[in-house]
Amino acid sequence: MQQQRPHRIAAALALASLAGLAASSAHAAGDIVVAVQSGFTTTDPYDANDTLSQAVAKSFYQGLFGFDKDMKMQPVLATGYTVSKDGLVYTVKLKSGIKFHDGTDFNAEAVKATFDRVTNPDNKLKRYNLYKNIAKTEAVDPTTVRFTLKEAFSPFINSLAHPSAVIISPAALAKYGNKGIAQNPVGTGPFKFVEWRPADYLKVTKFDGYWRKGYPKVDSITWRPVIDNNTRAAMMQTNEAHFAFPMPPEAVAALQAKPSLEVTIAPSIIQRYISMNTTQKPFDNPKVREAINYAINKEALVKVAFSGYAIPAEGVLPKGVQYNTKLGPWPYDPKKARELLKEAGYPNGFESTLWSAYNYSTAQKVIQFVQQQLAQVGIKVQVQALEAGQRVERVESAQDPATAPVRMYYVGWSSSTGEADWALRPLLASESFPPKLFNTAYYKNEQVDGDIQKALVTTDSAEKTKLYADAQQRIWKDAPWAFLVTEQLVSVRARNLAGFYMIPDGSFNFDEVELK
Repeated sequence: MQQQRPHRIAAALALASLAGLAASSAHAAGDIVVAVQSGFTTTDPYDANDTLSQAVAKSFYQGLFGFDKDMKMQPVLATGYTVSKDGLVYTVKLKSGIKFHDGTDFNAEAVKATFDRVTNPDNKLKRYNLYKNIAKTEAVDPTTVRFTLKEAFSPFINSLAHPSAVIISPAALAKYGNKGIAQNPVGTGPFKFVEWRPADYLKVTKFDGYWRKGYPKVDSITWRPVIDNNTRAAMMQTNEAHFAFPMPPEAVAALQAKPSLEVTIAPSIIQRYISMNTTQKPFDNPKVREAINYAINKEALVKVAFSGYAIPAEGVLPKGVQYNTKLGPWPYDPKKARELLKEAGYPNGFESTLWSAYNYSTAQKVIQFVQQQLAQVGIKVQVQALEAGQRVERVESAQDPATAPVRMYYVGWSSSTGEADWALRPLLASESFPPKLFNTAYYKNEQVDGDIQKALVTTDSAEKTKLYADAQQRIWKDAPWAFLVTEQLVSVRARNLAGFYMIPDGSFNFDEVELK
């Protein structure tokens, strides 16, 4: 609560500093200004861990497959695919006549160059683990590419629809190299990259040679990281942005009252949770982890931090992810929490740390609320909202579970493949400890590992359902996380902006964007 006043001061200063440049951009003919909650980590989707950076890269990059605004998978640069009976070979047919922004032809050789890069472990790309099962990529002819897998992997096409799976100009890759491409992105998207000033904005302009004739219908998009919730809301109120996400829930009523704005509340597959480092005391004791789940009032959290625009987590996977199982919510019972702490040998509680993966306002409200809730059962936590660089250094880059400094960690995840595998394996399989992936609980359960691996190789939907249900039930019981909420997506747009949507994984669809 002490931070509220400095936050308002920061909001006012940030708004004042943005006003001139943002206003001039917003009112330029055909220029869209989009305010988002945090900075971007890279323009290279294959080296990004965050949804936002990948979402913004959709301005200039495209993949073979993708998702529409309802998370329905569809071909983009591909026309379709076939798969061999043994599930090891996927043959993808490509669209023809498409050019990259640098004039290079899009073809099977470009697809091969892109995937050869990410599947080479020497390149040390963050998305290597999503595509490491590709044994080889072959250009059969200009419009046919063949992927041979190391082992059967039933959600492979879902992986190709993941927002990281973009196709990069092979000429640009040769020119700029593995790391240099991040400063010089060249794709087939509707917009060309112009400039990225990390603390201020990322700008893209219309690509006149775009393969979809008549598109894009706007001249440029300026993406602005605006960390403070109130500042994003103010930018919409003063017409300095055309679209903003996320919106502070407490600002919804005021925004809805402005005739020139429209607020949209949409469902999501974004699960918010607190991982607990199960290799370290006291979190190695399942009773402690259960106690923390009982100690947090999820209904109150929804009201306090999200102003009602979320629902208590009903399971390990949120509704909307294929093969999810409803198991909860976990009940609020502080008396039970204190009993479990006593049984675990902590009758007077203990002290620890709670970090947030984000430093925007809603995340700060969440960790402050959890801090107060845990204090009521004797658990005293120091809270800190990490900046992107701190998150990467302290959490995602830890090399050894024994020395990893993370204890309790507030974070979120959306399975941008729409399928259970990418909602479970990166977060809860024992092969996924940082820095490899994001199992920040350092959770290991051999039965869960087995379920996840068996589900990968079966194409039998009933068998998959059974395996994933078993895995989720075991995880829920082991409680490596404090299961918090599934967010709703609260965004606001200017009414003269059309064709710009939030999609359930928390990214954007702007294929049809235009100003009316």
